[in-house]
Amino acid sequence: MSRGADQNDMLPRTQHALKFDLVAKCATTKARAATLHLPHGPVQLPMFMPVATQASLKGLTPKQLEETSCRLCLNNTYHLGLKPGQATLDTIGGAHKLQSWPHNILTDSGGFQMVSLLKLAQVTEEGVRFLSPHDGTPMLLTPEHSISLQNSIGSDIIMQLDDVIATTSPDHARILEAMHRSVRWLDRCIAAHKKPESQNLFCIIQGGLDLELRRECTRQMVARDTPGIAIGGLSGGEAKVEYCKVVKTCTDLLPDGKPRYVMGVGYPEDILVSVALGADMFDCVWPTRTARFGNAITNVGVLNLKNASYACDFRPVDEGCKCMCCRPTSEGGLGITRAYIHHTAAKETAGAHLLSIHNVHYLLILMRQVRDAITEQRYPAFLRAYFYKLYAGEKHKYPQWAVDALAGVNVDLLAES
Repeated sequence: MSRGADQNDMLPRTQHALKFDLVAKCATTKARAATLHLPHGPVQLPMFMPVATQASLKGLTPKQLEETSCRLCLNNTYHLGLKPGQATLDTIGGAHKLQSWPHNILTDSGGFQMVSLLKLAQVTEEGVRFLSPHDGTPMLLTPEHSISLQNSIGSDIIMQLDDVIATTSPDHARILEAMHRSVRWLDRCIAAHKKPESQNLFCIIQGGLDLELRRECTRQMVARDTPGIAIGGLSGGEAKVEYCKVVKTCTDLLPDGKPRYVMGVGYPEDILVSVALGADMFDCVWPTRTARFGNAITNVGVLNLKNASYACDFRPVDEGCKCMCCRPTSEGGLGITRAYIHHTAAKETAGAHLLSIHNVHYLLILMRQVRDAITEQRYPAFLRAYFYKLYAGEKHKYPQWAVDALAGVNVDLLAES
C-alpha cells in the first residue's frame, strides 16, 4: 500500500440489506436514476415516500396505496412506540403485518417529533425526556430504545435518533452541540442495531444552515459507512435559498453508491430542484394533509376545489391524470369530477379520501417522469417544461431561488424548453 493510500480502503466494507444500482446520471445536473433493492422488493429512484405515520396513510387503505404504485412508505417510530406499543408489534411480527402492507417501510426515529410535538421535551446526552401525551407519564427515548423499537417494527429502512434543532434557531452553540451529538448517537444506534441483515440503518446529517458544520457532519457520517444517508433538519421554515445551499453542500460530499434522502420535502418544485442537486428520496405529509383541505395537486398548480368556481366544473380533478379518481369509468376508473369534490370536500370524508388518492398518485407519477427524463438525458428540458406549465408561461413569476439553484447545476430555467 502506498504511503498516500487511505487505510480505510483496505478494510472490508460492511454488508448491508440493500443493493443500490446506479442506472444513469444526468450529464448536466447532479440528478441520478437508480434502483434500490430492499428486503420487500425494489424501488425506483428518485422517489417520493407517502407518510403513513401511525401505520395508516390518512384517507387510503393499504390496497389503495399499493394501487398508486407506492412501494416504500414511511411509518413513525415515536407514534408506533406509544400505540400499539412494542409488545404488540413483537406479538404480531412487525408493522408489515400490522398494516397488511407487503412492500417496504421506512421508519423515522422519533427525534423530530420530540421537538415538533412536545413542548416539555428535554434533550440530554442520554436521550430525550418527555411526558407521555396520553397520561403524562415521564418517558425517555434513547438511541438504543429508538433502534429497539424499529427492530420490533421491522421496517426495511430505519433512521438513527438524531438531535434535531430548527434551522431558524439563532443559537449557533446549540446547533453545534446537536450536530456532534447526532454523530455520537449514530455510534450508539449502530451498536444497538440487532438486525443489520434485514434492516438498513441510515445516518442523518445535521448542522443547521452552517455549511461548514454540514461539511464536517457529512464527513463523519460517511466515515461510518451506513447503507444510506439522510440530510435532516430542513423544511423547518428556512429560506429556500439556504435550503438549496445545504442540500448541494451535502450531496457534493456524498458517495455515488448510496441513496441520498432529504427528509420532510414534498412540494413538487422543491423535489425537482433537489433531484437536480443530487438527492434521491423524499417524504412529506403534505399531499394527504392538503387533500383534507380540498386541494388537488396538478401540473398547473394546486387547485382549491372548495372554491365556488368549481361547483359546476365537470372536468376530471386533473385532466389527463390516470389515477383511480380521475380516470373515466370507461377505463376502469371512478370518473370523479371537480364538482363532486367541491360538493363533498366540506361535508363528507369522501372528498378528502378521493383527493388523497389523486395527490399521492400525482407525486409518484411525477417521480417516474423525472426518472425517465434522467435516463433519457433530457432532465434540464423536463425542468424547463414543468416550470413553464406550472406558471402558465409567465417566466417572471418563477421563484428566484429555483432559478438560482438550477443555474448552479448548469440549467438555465428561463431558456426555451
